[in-house]
Amino acid sequence: MHKSGATEIGGVKLQQPFDDHQSGTALPSVVEFADNLAALAAIPDGSVPLIYIDPPFNTGGRQERVALKTDRAADGDRTGFGGERYRTTILGRATYDDAFHDYLGFLEPRLREGRRVLAEHGTLYVHLDQREVHYVKVLLDVIFGREAFLNEIIWAYDFGGRSRRRWPPKHDTILVYVKDPEHYFFDSAEVDREPYMAPGLVTPEKVARGKLPTDTWWHTIVSPTGHEKTGYPTQKPLGILRRIIRASSRPGDLVLDFFAGSGTAGAAARELGRRFHLIDNNPAAFDVMAARFAGWDDVQFIRK
Repeated sequence: MHKSGATEIGGVKLQQPFDDHQSGTALPSVVEFADNLAALAAIPDGSVPLIYIDPPFNTGGRQERVALKTDRAADGDRTGFGGERYRTTILGRATYDDAFHDYLGFLEPRLREGRRVLAEHGTLYVHLDQREVHYVKVLLDVIFGREAFLNEIIWAYDFGGRSRRRWPPKHDTILVYVKDPEHYFFDSAEVDREPYMAPGLVTPEKVARGKLPTDTWWHTIVSPTGHEKTGYPTQKPLGILRRIIRASSRPGDLVLDFFAGSGTAGAAARELGRRFHLIDNNPAAFDVMAARFAGWDDVQFIRK
């Protein structure tokens, strides 16, 4: 049995995650403000069925998302549709650093810890973009073994800028590895289905049912004006995480995300009847998750 100390938030004593984890005791979900390498060290071996991470993409700069409020005002600072004047108010900023001199050196110990805590039937999803995915793929082959590589998922979207000097990059890559290539969990029957691109080539029954997704997923980004938006710079859509969680975990399983950001993995996990453990050391991320999960009695917030 793994035991760890308690902490307090708002005067309320909270137990650290994974107390009595191996005993099958029902535990709350956890949002933990901590360095993920230190937090991972407290998690028992082979205890997590599903890990999804969306690490920094190493863009070389600082990512920022500014929350704005716009009102009509005769003396406003900008002109909008129909010549109307508007005043813009900055409500807040969410930022994080995204520059690493040794990106693989930063990721490697965290990925090794991820493999250690992954259950024998478990699956790891690593969400990246074109800058580092090729190098991380080689690193994961070393850590997990090439035979443990399951999929390269391409998430394609169509939003944002349009370069005229190169093909505009409009996809992310999600690398999928399993702990044991002979015995891992994957439930295709639970995965949401997609419309056929050529419905005239299949039967009406198949059209009505839809087709199973392939390793290329067309899905919009989080709408800048939609109800999902939290204001966090790298927020990923719930639809992407729902698909991953349905396919690679069972109801009641634990979903771990140790680069949690806005907490989308947790939101999707809870919606689908799973528990979650989210870890991030960015104060802006912790604040966003605290607001996103406010009022959820089954979630502990741990900030040392």
